[in-house]
Amino acid sequence: MSSSLEQLKASGTVVVCDSGDFATIGKYKPQDATTNPSLILAASKKPEYAALIDAAVAYGKTKGKTVDEQVEATLDRLLVEFGKQILEIIPGKVSTEVDAKLSFDTQGSVNKALEIIKLYEENGISKDRILIKIASTWEGIKAAHILQSQHGINCNLTLMFSLVQAIAAAEAGAFLISPFVGRILDWYKNAHKRDYTAQEDPGVKSVQDIFNYYKKHGYNTIVMGASFRNTGEITELAGCDYLTISPNLLEDLFNSTAAVPKKLDSANASGLDIPKRAYLNDEPSFRFDFNEETMAVEKLREGISKFAADAVTLKDLLKAKIQA
Repeated sequence: MSSSLEQLKASGTVVVCDSGDFATIGKYKPQDATTNPSLILAASKKPEYAALIDAAVAYGKTKGKTVDEQVEATLDRLLVEFGKQILEIIPGKVSTEVDAKLSFDTQGSVNKALEIIKLYEENGISKDRILIKIASTWEGIKAAHILQSQHGINCNLTLMFSLVQAIAAAEAGAFLISPFVGRILDWYKNAHKRDYTAQEDPGVKSVQDIFNYYKKHGYNTIVMGASFRNTGEITELAGCDYLTISPNLLEDLFNSTAAVPKKLDSANASGLDIPKRAYLNDEPSFRFDFNEETMAVEKLREGISKFAADAVTLKDLLKAKIQA
């Protein structure tokens, strides 16, 4: 019998590697790859990536009048260097994240995205192979709308924890969204002091609800489940558009031959009774309805803070190299 990983792919799910490590990406042959500051920070500490960092530092030193400006330029170049190398391994797209400190700054996010795309293009990479990754705040969703509609730049709206965020993202025309399955599970386990089976997992149910809403109402935005804690969460979402999976869980699926039947099917969603809602032109309703979801509010805040903190750590590392 084929591996669980191959069965997952056969269900119609596009497998994406959630890693900045080139060897890992090469092993599992995903269609796409996603990165974030935390993954780049982890990879940057490995000796095999020293040349990429050195190249980024050399570039950054030629940009900006202040050290902080040079650090920003170095970080952007480092993200692009990683993305460029990843694109030599995979056939599809790579997600590159806008600094989380811009999560509440629509124009700042747009400007940073345009800078990143320009860097890629200067390195011979078409914008068609890049997804700009932005947090699913109100401001981030509006930035994605501008990038998609005015610049033809595809976006990955990340740190998604609620249907409210997902509906606004689809209305914004986002190319792809990343609902965070495992972080939702973390919150519920902590709040209710209990474990959950894969079938009752609240993170899995969140992605199922989003998937069914999109398919019922004809949205083309890709649903990519993310942030998994175990393979059960993954196999319960077989048939989802995309799933981005960490190396350790890819390895588990690669080594398993357990059956992976298709669980999500767009054809089944058409018959469901799911009322349509609208948020993109109604900021008060978006903010109120999102605010009513305690888990989503807390996990979004936590996720932004964590990504921003890792970006600061990465910048400090680069700053030390610039000043050396």
